Amino acid sequence: MSQVKNYLSLVKFSHTIFAMPFALIGFVLGLRDHFIHQTSVDQVGFKFFLVLVCMVTARSTAMAFNRYLDRHFDKLNPRTAIREIPAGIIKAEKAMVFIGINMAVFILATYFINAICFYLSPVALFVILFYSYTKRFTYLCHLVLGIGLSLAPIGAYLAVTGSFDILPLLFSFAVIFWVSGFDIIYALQDIDFDQSQSLYSIPSQWGLKQSLSISRVLHFLSASLVIAAYFVGDFHFLYLFGLLIFIGMLIYQQSIVKPYDLSKVNLAFMTANGIASIVFSVFVIGAMLIQMYL
Repeated sequence: MSQVKNYLSLVKFSHTIFAMPFALIGFVLGLRDHFIHQTSVDQVGFKFFLVLVCMVTARSTAMAFNRYLDRHFDKLNPRTAIREIPAGIIKAEKAMVFIGINMAVFILATYFINAICFYLSPVALFVILFYSYTKRFTYLCHLVLGIGLSLAPIGAYLAVTGSFDILPLLFSFAVIFWVSGFDIIYALQDIDFDQSQSLYSIPSQWGLKQSLSISRVLHFLSASLVIAAYFVGDFHFLYLFGLLIFIGMLIYQQSIVKPYDLSKVNLAFMTANGIASIVFSVFVIGAMLIQMYL
Protein backbone atom coordinates (compact mmCIF):
# COMPACT_ATOMS: atom_id res chain seq x y z
CA MET A 1 0.00 0.00 0.00
CA SER A 2 2.87 2.35 0.77
CA GLN A 3 4.27 1.76 -2.73
CA VAL A 4 0.94 2.76 -4.25
CA LYS A 5 1.08 5.99 -2.25
CA ASN A 6 4.63 6.57 -3.44
CA TYR A 7 3.64 6.24 -7.09
CA LEU A 8 0.57 8.44 -6.58
CA SER A 9 2.90 11.01 -5.05
CA LEU A 10 5.38 10.58 -7.91
CA VAL A 11 2.76 11.60 -10.47
CA LYS A 12 1.10 14.17 -8.19
CA PHE A 13 -2.26 12.46 -8.65
CA SER A 14 -4.03 15.35 -6.89
CA HIS A 15 -3.09 17.60 -9.82
CA THR A 16 -5.52 15.60 -11.96
CA ILE A 17 -8.09 18.21 -10.91
CA PHE A 18 -6.62 20.59 -13.48
CA ALA A 19 -7.27 18.68 -16.71
CA MET A 20 -9.86 16.05 -15.73
CA PRO A 21 -12.78 18.50 -15.37
CA PHE A 22 -12.13 19.79 -18.89
CA ALA A 23 -12.05 16.24 -20.20
CA LEU A 24 -15.49 15.75 -18.65
CA ILE A 25 -16.67 18.92 -20.37
CA GLY A 26 -15.42 17.59 -23.71
CA PHE A 27 -17.10 14.23 -23.13
CA VAL A 28 -20.51 15.64 -22.21
CA LEU A 29 -20.25 18.18 -25.03
CA GLY A 30 -19.82 15.32 -27.47
CA LEU A 31 -22.90 13.62 -26.06
CA ARG A 32 -24.93 16.82 -26.21
CA ASP A 33 -24.05 17.63 -29.79
CA HIS A 34 -24.07 14.21 -31.39
CA PHE A 35 -24.86 10.88 -29.85
CA ILE A 36 -26.95 11.21 -26.74
CA HIS A 37 -30.10 9.93 -28.48
CA GLN A 38 -28.29 7.27 -30.53
CA THR A 39 -26.10 5.64 -27.88
CA SER A 40 -27.14 3.26 -25.12
CA VAL A 41 -26.34 3.92 -21.48
CA ASP A 42 -23.98 0.92 -21.46
CA GLN A 43 -22.06 2.25 -24.46
CA VAL A 44 -21.74 5.69 -22.89
CA GLY A 45 -20.62 4.19 -19.60
CA PHE A 46 -17.96 2.01 -21.21
CA LYS A 47 -16.62 4.88 -23.30
CA PHE A 48 -16.57 7.13 -20.25
CA PHE A 49 -14.56 4.50 -18.39
CA LEU A 50 -12.08 4.32 -21.27
CA VAL A 51 -11.72 8.10 -21.33
CA LEU A 52 -10.94 8.08 -17.60
CA VAL A 53 -8.35 5.36 -18.15
CA CYS A 54 -6.75 7.44 -20.91
CA MET A 55 -6.70 10.54 -18.74
CA VAL A 56 -5.10 8.79 -15.77
CA THR A 57 -2.52 6.81 -17.77
CA ALA A 58 -1.55 9.71 -20.05
CA ARG A 59 -1.05 12.03 -17.13
CA SER A 60 0.82 9.39 -15.12
CA THR A 61 3.08 8.79 -18.12
CA ALA A 62 3.84 12.49 -18.51
CA MET A 63 4.47 13.21 -14.82
CA ALA A 64 6.56 10.11 -14.17
CA PHE A 65 8.67 10.74 -17.27
CA ASN A 66 9.19 14.35 -16.22
CA ARG A 67 10.34 13.20 -12.78
CA TYR A 68 12.61 10.59 -14.36
CA LEU A 69 14.20 12.99 -16.83
CA ASP A 70 14.66 15.77 -14.26
CA ARG A 71 15.92 13.52 -11.47
CA HIS A 72 19.45 14.98 -11.53
CA PHE A 73 18.18 18.57 -11.45
CA ASP A 74 15.66 17.67 -8.76
CA LYS A 75 18.45 16.29 -6.58
CA LEU A 76 20.29 19.62 -6.74
CA ASN A 77 17.23 21.78 -6.07
CA PRO A 78 16.40 22.03 -2.33
CA ARG A 79 12.70 22.41 -3.16
CA THR A 80 12.57 19.17 -5.16
CA ALA A 81 15.27 17.02 -3.56
CA ILE A 82 12.61 15.24 -1.47
CA ARG A 83 10.81 13.93 -4.56
CA GLU A 84 10.58 10.15 -4.85
CA ILE A 85 13.34 9.46 -7.41
CA PRO A 86 16.10 11.80 -6.12
CA ALA A 87 15.26 10.76 -2.55
CA GLY A 88 15.65 7.08 -3.46
CA ILE A 89 12.06 6.16 -2.57
CA ILE A 90 11.44 4.96 -6.14
CA LYS A 91 14.33 3.73 -8.28
CA ALA A 92 14.75 5.33 -11.70
CA GLU A 93 14.49 2.01 -13.55
CA LYS A 94 11.23 1.17 -11.76
CA ALA A 95 9.86 4.56 -12.74
CA MET A 96 10.60 3.68 -16.37
CA VAL A 97 8.71 0.39 -16.01
CA PHE A 98 5.79 2.33 -14.55
CA ILE A 99 5.94 4.71 -17.54
CA GLY A 100 5.97 1.84 -20.02
CA ILE A 101 2.95 0.18 -18.42
CA ASN A 102 0.95 3.41 -18.47
CA MET A 103 1.82 4.04 -22.11
CA ALA A 104 0.71 0.55 -23.09
CA VAL A 105 -2.58 0.83 -21.20
CA PHE A 106 -3.21 4.26 -22.75
CA ILE A 107 -2.74 2.98 -26.30
CA LEU A 108 -4.85 -0.11 -25.60
CA ALA A 109 -7.68 2.04 -24.23
CA THR A 110 -7.65 4.28 -27.31
CA TYR A 111 -7.91 1.15 -29.48
CA PHE A 112 -11.23 0.30 -27.88
CA ILE A 113 -12.52 3.89 -28.11
CA ASN A 114 -12.36 4.49 -31.86
CA ALA A 115 -9.95 4.50 -34.80
CA ILE A 116 -9.06 8.19 -34.77
CA CYS A 117 -8.14 8.16 -31.07
CA PHE A 118 -6.01 5.07 -31.63
CA TYR A 119 -4.19 6.57 -34.63
CA LEU A 120 -3.59 9.82 -32.76
CA SER A 121 -2.43 8.15 -29.53
CA PRO A 122 1.28 8.25 -30.51
CA VAL A 123 0.91 11.96 -31.28
CA ALA A 124 -0.62 12.58 -27.86
CA LEU A 125 2.15 10.63 -26.15
CA PHE A 126 4.80 12.53 -28.10
CA VAL A 127 3.37 15.89 -27.01
CA ILE A 128 3.16 15.04 -23.32
CA LEU A 129 6.61 13.42 -23.25
CA PHE A 130 8.24 16.16 -25.32
CA TYR A 131 7.33 18.74 -22.69
CA SER A 132 9.88 17.25 -20.30
CA TYR A 133 12.71 18.24 -22.66
CA THR A 134 11.58 21.78 -23.38
CA LYS A 135 13.03 23.48 -20.31
CA ARG A 136 16.43 22.58 -21.69
CA PHE A 137 16.08 24.71 -24.81
CA THR A 138 13.04 27.02 -24.89
CA TYR A 139 11.34 29.60 -22.71
CA LEU A 140 8.04 28.47 -24.22
CA CYS A 141 8.05 25.32 -22.08
CA HIS A 142 5.00 26.64 -20.19
CA LEU A 143 2.96 26.76 -23.41
CA VAL A 144 4.04 23.22 -24.31
CA LEU A 145 2.76 22.07 -20.92
CA GLY A 146 -0.50 23.86 -21.67
CA ILE A 147 -0.75 22.08 -25.02
CA GLY A 148 -0.30 18.74 -23.27
CA LEU A 149 -3.17 19.39 -20.86
CA SER A 150 -5.29 20.92 -23.62
CA LEU A 151 -5.57 17.48 -25.20
CA ALA A 152 -8.08 16.58 -22.47
CA PRO A 153 -11.23 18.32 -23.79
CA ILE A 154 -10.59 17.70 -27.48
CA GLY A 155 -9.52 14.12 -26.79
CA ALA A 156 -12.67 13.35 -24.81
CA TYR A 157 -14.78 14.97 -27.53
CA LEU A 158 -13.06 12.82 -30.17
CA ALA A 159 -13.73 9.75 -28.06
CA VAL A 160 -17.46 10.38 -28.28
CA THR A 161 -17.81 11.82 -31.79
CA GLY A 162 -14.76 10.70 -33.74
CA SER A 163 -14.53 14.20 -35.23
CA PHE A 164 -13.16 17.67 -34.52
CA ASP A 165 -15.26 20.77 -33.89
CA ILE A 166 -14.70 24.44 -33.08
CA LEU A 167 -16.24 24.37 -29.59
CA PRO A 168 -13.96 21.74 -27.98
CA LEU A 169 -11.04 23.50 -29.66
CA LEU A 170 -12.04 26.74 -27.91
CA PHE A 171 -11.94 24.92 -24.58
CA SER A 172 -8.59 23.37 -25.50
CA PHE A 173 -7.05 26.75 -26.31
CA ALA A 174 -8.51 28.13 -23.09
CA VAL A 175 -6.69 25.34 -21.24
CA ILE A 176 -3.42 26.15 -23.04
CA PHE A 177 -3.41 29.77 -21.88
CA TRP A 178 -4.82 28.98 -18.44
CA VAL A 179 -2.22 26.28 -17.67
CA SER A 180 0.73 28.18 -19.13
CA GLY A 181 -0.32 31.24 -17.12
CA PHE A 182 -0.36 29.45 -13.78
CA ASP A 183 2.74 27.40 -14.63
CA ILE A 184 4.66 30.66 -15.00
CA ILE A 185 3.51 31.60 -11.50
CA TYR A 186 4.63 28.21 -10.19
CA ALA A 187 8.02 28.56 -11.91
CA LEU A 188 8.72 31.79 -10.01
CA GLN A 189 9.84 29.61 -7.09
CA ASP A 190 12.78 28.24 -9.08
CA ILE A 191 13.99 31.36 -10.84
CA ASP A 192 17.41 31.38 -9.15
CA PHE A 193 17.91 27.63 -9.56
CA ASP A 194 16.91 27.69 -13.23
CA GLN A 195 19.34 30.51 -13.92
CA SER A 196 22.16 28.70 -12.11
CA GLN A 197 21.55 25.52 -14.15
CA SER A 198 20.95 27.31 -17.49
CA LEU A 199 17.39 25.99 -17.59
CA TYR A 200 14.86 27.85 -19.67
CA SER A 201 11.70 29.40 -18.28
CA ILE A 202 9.93 32.71 -18.66
CA PRO A 203 10.83 33.73 -15.08
CA SER A 204 14.51 32.85 -15.55
CA GLN A 205 14.58 34.96 -18.72
CA TRP A 206 12.41 37.96 -17.89
CA GLY A 207 12.37 38.11 -14.11
CA LEU A 208 9.55 38.27 -11.58
CA LYS A 209 7.67 41.39 -12.60
CA GLN A 210 7.58 40.81 -16.35
CA SER A 211 6.76 37.14 -15.89
CA LEU A 212 3.70 38.00 -13.84
CA SER A 213 2.63 40.41 -16.57
CA ILE A 214 2.98 37.67 -19.19
CA SER A 215 0.97 35.33 -16.96
CA ARG A 216 -1.81 37.92 -16.72
CA VAL A 217 -1.95 38.27 -20.51
CA LEU A 218 -2.23 34.51 -20.91
CA HIS A 219 -5.01 34.33 -18.33
CA PHE A 220 -6.82 37.17 -20.08
CA LEU A 221 -6.70 35.13 -23.29
CA SER A 222 -8.01 32.08 -21.44
CA ALA A 223 -10.90 34.07 -19.98
CA SER A 224 -11.70 35.48 -23.43
CA LEU A 225 -11.90 31.98 -24.90
CA VAL A 226 -14.27 30.59 -22.28
CA ILE A 227 -16.46 33.65 -22.85
CA ALA A 228 -16.37 33.02 -26.60
CA ALA A 229 -17.26 29.37 -25.99
CA TYR A 230 -20.45 30.46 -24.22
CA PHE A 231 -21.72 32.27 -27.30
CA VAL A 232 -20.46 29.73 -29.85
CA GLY A 233 -21.89 26.81 -27.88
CA ASP A 234 -25.31 28.37 -27.22
CA PHE A 235 -25.18 27.19 -23.60
CA HIS A 236 -27.84 27.50 -20.94
CA PHE A 237 -27.29 30.60 -18.77
CA LEU A 238 -26.09 28.35 -15.92
CA TYR A 239 -22.77 28.37 -17.76
CA LEU A 240 -22.34 32.01 -16.75
CA PHE A 241 -22.10 31.14 -13.06
CA GLY A 242 -19.18 28.82 -13.75
CA LEU A 243 -17.65 31.44 -16.00
CA LEU A 244 -17.72 34.03 -13.24
CA ILE A 245 -16.05 31.63 -10.79
CA PHE A 246 -13.39 30.67 -13.32
CA ILE A 247 -12.50 34.27 -14.15
CA GLY A 248 -12.72 35.20 -10.49
CA MET A 249 -10.13 32.56 -9.61
CA LEU A 250 -7.84 33.84 -12.36
CA ILE A 251 -8.06 37.35 -10.95
CA TYR A 252 -7.62 36.09 -7.40
CA GLN A 253 -4.42 34.16 -8.07
CA GLN A 254 -2.95 37.08 -9.97
CA SER A 255 -3.77 39.39 -7.08
CA ILE A 256 -2.12 37.35 -4.31
CA VAL A 257 1.25 36.70 -5.97
CA LYS A 258 3.57 39.72 -5.98
CA PRO A 259 7.12 40.16 -7.34
CA TYR A 260 8.25 40.90 -3.79
CA ASP A 261 6.13 38.22 -2.09
CA LEU A 262 5.97 34.64 -3.38
CA SER A 263 4.63 33.16 -0.15
CA LYS A 264 1.23 32.47 -1.71
CA VAL A 265 2.39 30.77 -4.91
CA ASN A 266 1.14 27.35 -3.81
CA LEU A 267 -2.21 28.82 -2.79
CA ALA A 268 -2.52 30.38 -6.23
CA PHE A 269 -1.30 27.25 -8.01
CA MET A 270 -3.24 24.49 -6.30
CA THR A 271 -6.23 26.00 -4.51
CA ALA A 272 -7.31 28.73 -6.91
CA ASN A 273 -6.85 26.64 -10.04
CA GLY A 274 -8.40 23.56 -8.46
CA ILE A 275 -11.51 25.57 -7.60
CA ALA A 276 -11.53 27.19 -11.04
CA SER A 277 -11.51 23.91 -12.97
CA ILE A 278 -13.88 21.93 -10.75
CA VAL A 279 -16.53 24.62 -10.22
CA PHE A 280 -16.40 25.72 -13.85
CA SER A 281 -16.88 22.14 -15.09
CA VAL A 282 -19.79 21.53 -12.69
CA PHE A 283 -21.71 24.54 -14.02
CA VAL A 284 -20.84 23.90 -17.67
CA ILE A 285 -21.83 20.24 -17.48
CA GLY A 286 -24.95 21.22 -15.54
CA ALA A 287 -25.83 23.69 -18.29
CA MET A 288 -25.48 20.97 -20.93
CA LEU A 289 -27.50 18.42 -18.95
CA ILE A 290 -30.34 20.93 -18.65
CA GLN A 291 -30.30 21.39 -22.42
CA MET A 292 -30.23 17.64 -23.00
CA TYR A 293 -32.97 16.57 -20.62
CA LEU A 294 -35.21 19.55 -19.86
